[in-house]
Amino acid sequence: MKGLRDKTALVTGASSGIGQAIAIRLAEEGCNIAINYRSSPGGAQDTLDEAMKQACDDVEKCGVRALLVQGDVSKEADVVAVVDQVVKHFGQLDILVNNAGVQTESPSHDLDVDSFDWVLNVNLRGAFLCARETIKHLLHHQRPGSIINVSSVHEVIPRPHYLSYSISKGGMGNLTKTLALEYANQNIRINGIGPGATATPINDDWTEDADKRAVVESHIPMGRAGTPEEMAAAVAFMASDEAAYMTGQTLYIDGGLTLYADFQEAWSA
Repeated sequence: MKGLRDKTALVTGASSGIGQAIAIRLAEEGCNIAINYRSSPGGAQDTLDEAMKQACDDVEKCGVRALLVQGDVSKEADVVAVVDQVVKHFGQLDILVNNAGVQTESPSHDLDVDSFDWVLNVNLRGAFLCARETIKHLLHHQRPGSIINVSSVHEVIPRPHYLSYSISKGGMGNLTKTLALEYANQNIRINGIGPGATATPINDDWTEDADKRAVVESHIPMGRAGTPEEMAAAVAFMASDEAAYMTGQTLYIDGGLTLYADFQEAWSA
């Protein structure tokens, strides 16, 4: 991808799954990467090791650098410290990938306030805080930049029993559009991806159960779950100069899930 080499990217929640795949792909493209984690330093270290392996055989010669940076994105002080640490270490921050996310399952009438707040604080408040601090840095140094928000098909598809998650992703969609409009004339692009059903550790409850997986995949027109690497490829494109005229968009990578699979067979007049 054009324009990624020697850029610095911060990927939040990069210990596993989609975040891990994104960090690895950006390293492959020549980016320096800051790998954020909240409580899984082992997983973050695995991300770093694999990213360096994929970047090149001799990291020192190819110039790609990586940094592990701990912080809870729902906490303002942590986010300020994370961005400050990244900038001090690399001297710049060009790309932010807001990937950190959590979910909780409950009938909505039984959903307690603490669980509701936890999901909103990580998924939406965290994305806002990280975007705010990154934009501050870019504006101060008059640098162009790219922010990619990892949303979900549930930005537009309601998900019963996951009310707080659906609300957080719907809010992330508007966060993407509003920031994109506000900072377009500063050459700061904000976009998002909306993954569909993806085979990641957070989805082990159905990916590791053949019957449950079959049920999930029966709703997907392409008939299979996505992979973290497929999500990462879209993020690399959005962050690159190949997407220089793209802002305010959420790209759904979902095997056709947002195409209303029930209408795949003509059953209405």
